Amino acid sequence: MDNHEEHKNKKMDHSKMDHSKMNHNKDNHSKMDHSKKEDPKSDDHSKMDHSKMDHGSGDHSGHNPGHGQMGHDHHKMMIADFRKRFWVTLVLTIPILFFSPMIQEFFGYEFLLPGNPYILFALSTIVYFYGGWPFLKGFWSEVKKGAPGMMTLISMAISVAYFYSTATVFGLRGEDFFWELSTLIAIMLLGHWIEMKSVLGASKALQLLVSMMPAEAHRVKGDTIEDIPLEDLLKDDVILVKPGEKVPADGIIVDGSSYLNESMLTGESKPVKKDENDKVIGGSVNGNSTLKVKVEHTGKDSYLNKVITMVEEAQKTKSKMQNLSDRAAKWLTYIALAIGFGTLAVWLILGFPFVYALERMVTVMVIACPHALGLAIPLVVAISTAVSAQNGLLIRNRTAFEESRKISALLFDKTGTLTKGDFGVTRVESVKQEYSTKEILRLSSALEQSSEHPIAVGIIKKVKEDNITIPKPENFNAITGKGVEANVEGKQVKVVSPGYLRDEKITIPEDAYSDAAETVVFVLIDGQLAGYIALADEIRPESAEAIKIFKKNNIKVLMATGDNEKTAKAVSDKLGLDGYYAEVLPHQKVEIVKELESKGEFVAMTGDGVNDAPALAQANVGIAVGSGTDVAAETADIILVNSNPQDIANLILFGKATYNKMIQNLIWATGYNVVAIPLAAGVLYSSGFVLGPAVGAVFMSLSTIIVAINAQLLKRKIGKK
Repeated sequence: MDNHEEHKNKKMDHSKMDHSKMNHNKDNHSKMDHSKKEDPKSDDHSKMDHSKMDHGSGDHSGHNPGHGQMGHDHHKMMIADFRKRFWVTLVLTIPILFFSPMIQEFFGYEFLLPGNPYILFALSTIVYFYGGWPFLKGFWSEVKKGAPGMMTLISMAISVAYFYSTATVFGLRGEDFFWELSTLIAIMLLGHWIEMKSVLGASKALQLLVSMMPAEAHRVKGDTIEDIPLEDLLKDDVILVKPGEKVPADGIIVDGSSYLNESMLTGESKPVKKDENDKVIGGSVNGNSTLKVKVEHTGKDSYLNKVITMVEEAQKTKSKMQNLSDRAAKWLTYIALAIGFGTLAVWLILGFPFVYALERMVTVMVIACPHALGLAIPLVVAISTAVSAQNGLLIRNRTAFEESRKISALLFDKTGTLTKGDFGVTRVESVKQEYSTKEILRLSSALEQSSEHPIAVGIIKKVKEDNITIPKPENFNAITGKGVEANVEGKQVKVVSPGYLRDEKITIPEDAYSDAAETVVFVLIDGQLAGYIALADEIRPESAEAIKIFKKNNIKVLMATGDNEKTAKAVSDKLGLDGYYAEVLPHQKVEIVKELESKGEFVAMTGDGVNDAPALAQANVGIAVGSGTDVAAETADIILVNSNPQDIANLILFGKATYNKMIQNLIWATGYNVVAIPLAAGVLYSSGFVLGPAVGAVFMSLSTIIVAINAQLLKRKIGKK
């Protein structure tokens, strides 16, 4: 069915379009043209210099692992490395603890081997250099950046413990801290292993974008067709695109006509009719007709590669805020260094021997790095990610999850996010008593079963859902520009546009149009209007309720869609959004996010298509709908497994609960330092009390247990919807 007046298809020229229209419902839908803003940073991406980022068509063959895959594999290798180091360290820690004189004294037993100190030294040396290597390497990295964090604090504690203890083995008077060194390294390795396992690997977004292009193209050479690798395709080549295939490159149709599915590239919810001289986009999916296309853009100049570049740029410029545990560790490092050297200085000034002052300093600096801090955040993260997943949220970016409590503006893509993404039947109405709605559907389906038109596809889908048997048509005929007709079971049936009814002076029922977002076709039987069928990209039933929750929490809700102005306005009005942007391209979605952020909004972007990927990467929090593309999911920070907008409300509540639990754990993990560090420094020396390392160890153990239990309580907070 090729002709429905209400389905005039867009012929999108992406090099010329300027559709950045924003309409505020509360302001009579006045239009603000964001494209005219003179901002050198938001220049049209068609003018971007891609020479520095070679995303040539050669990459599209799928043989280039450069985009994302190496990072993903590196992440998996790091997890395996931490796991291996943890188990080796744990095995060595057991004999270190057992043969440590301080532990034996604390538990009241004695079991010393000949050369006991040297055995402890040998085992601890392996633990320090093998188990502690990631922290020592991380310390050097933090120092070079001038940003001390967790790695600096851990490295300081284990290095002080190791070198001081080594000195006691080779003549310095004092007790060794080998047991402290090994347990600290083991627990920190465990914490980092848990943390890395709880989040997904590095983004595969760019690799997945590249994989959207086919590996080969069918090039037409005279009367022959040759299959060539995509990288060999040149500008002005003519290629054949068979039904169901992906279009290998941007170009212009020189022969044929078909419907192309561009929904994951442009956001257009319906397949778009393309005729001769119309532009096609590489990566879009051809319908049921063969096309010949003259290649316009290949490699870095293609539409898809401009999207790839935007994702890459947004991911590079995205804020890399230090997480909570790093910020706590930074301050603990400063405090430990200040109090440690202060302790050494004070005891020396008071006239105590250097060895005694040094022991006090070492005790302070070792105690300053709490074991519990290594587990405080990773345990909460592991539990929150697991419980969130059970509630429909997959967390890929921990910092974004922590930050979700700050969201002040939500920007939704429409197709597949607020709506279902399918062009389906919304209403079937009968205006003749002798024909039921089921009969109207049944008879009209006979005319639509062989058509690839979106309306036909929607009607056939509905018929199949209702288990209606499709009858056979006879004398099928297309009514130019108006619809189709055929004889079905002895009746003359027509499925036509409103224009046909106007031409034939047939009155259109008053209630035929209930929603501007709907397209309506009319069914005539034996020349009489029998009923009509309305179709639309249906709004998800959960969308309206979700938007009420957001507004109750003072969060602005906006929509940015590649769909047309009329449809966007109807969806926006129906859901009561704060505003919408219609007919926007991927680079314009990024500009919308940037503009909102520049106004001080903490922006969450929700989408499901390739066209949303750059904006998802740019937003403070990128949320992908699970039913969408892998590309969107890999670019986003958080994935909605059930594609339910209400889960975003849960996300914000989960984020708040998780953040609060992290703060509580940090207080438990570091709170004992407020008491332990001054006591270890010797503030109560005059009263006859100085905190010994063994008692400090009890404090740390207790703190670690409390942190672990408190993290488990998070399940009660967020485990129930």
